Amino acid sequence: MRIAQISPLTEAVPPKLYGGTERVISWLTDELVALGHDVSLFASGDSVTTAKLEPMWPRALRLDGSVRDPNALHMMMIEEVCRRAGEFDMLHFHLDYYPFSLMSRQQTPFVTTLHGRLDLPEHQPMFATFSSVPVVSISNSQRRPIHAANWVATVPHGLPERLLMPQPVKPSYLAFLGRISPEKRVDRAVHIAERCGLPLRIAAKIDRADLDYFNDEISPLIANPNVDFIGEITDAQKPEFLSGALALIVPIDWPEPFGLVMIEAMACGTPVIAYNRGSVPEIIEDGVTGFVVEDELSAVAAIRDISKLSRETIRRRFEERFTARRMARDYLSIYREICAEKAGAEIKPRLVAG
Repeated sequence: MRIAQISPLTEAVPPKLYGGTERVISWLTDELVALGHDVSLFASGDSVTTAKLEPMWPRALRLDGSVRDPNALHMMMIEEVCRRAGEFDMLHFHLDYYPFSLMSRQQTPFVTTLHGRLDLPEHQPMFATFSSVPVVSISNSQRRPIHAANWVATVPHGLPERLLMPQPVKPSYLAFLGRISPEKRVDRAVHIAERCGLPLRIAAKIDRADLDYFNDEISPLIANPNVDFIGEITDAQKPEFLSGALALIVPIDWPEPFGLVMIEAMACGTPVIAYNRGSVPEIIEDGVTGFVVEDELSAVAAIRDISKLSRETIRRRFEERFTARRMARDYLSIYREICAEKAGAEIKPRLVAG
């Protein structure tokens, strides 16, 4: 198939540091190429891909301080893709609802993967307006607030099978990985580690929008001598960081659409202790790859039971459920179904398999 992947311009594909959506797009694109498809990636010019790169701006907007209106560049990119739509069999967008109006008025089949939260009140009338546009969820729980959308499938994220491998290090601390923000609740991770009497290592990005929160709420907590804040880390640093952890703590306080850090930990054989929010019970098999908990007390109890879990089993479940090759094949099935629908067949919505 001739496939176009259309990425946000905020980060490069893959991102240099933090950036879950662009990282998933990179893995998906490269897997589609490996499976023999003709793939073009519309992204920032500093992206690196095995597909044909269609640079829409010289560098990632996060790194380009000259750009003050990123929406203008995304509108330009959507128009460019629309003008060239006839070159492709399938257009796959990762730009939320921005392409819906324009792309609905052209003939090439397209689909959008929704990567973010959908529980805001203004989302409901928007999806009701575009109720025929095919969309993909990244977890079944992500769909709950939106009943009017044309859900065609749920495709959990996947990462390259050998990107993150277990390392021969002795686990000795609890880990927090990702981003420091109110909804990620790193403060809970600090309290859980204190209750367990274990050191906590925090590898996390701080967005400019969350800087006041970090300074006011989190900075005093990580002054604790038992807490080691190491900042953002790269994929190359993650295997040792995660393999060295007794468990990854995911104490979220929001409807997590997916939670890439959970499968990154699983790839390293590391158990995950995660609060029962959003996608968590779909990703974590309670008592197998980690524990799904409700509060700090149950998190502490779960950590005391962590030795009952097999790190070899956790790695094996990652390989069975969350590889990029599985993700790419899932999307190819969706592309074929949507193309068939365009040709007159009926598409049957699917939820994710276990």
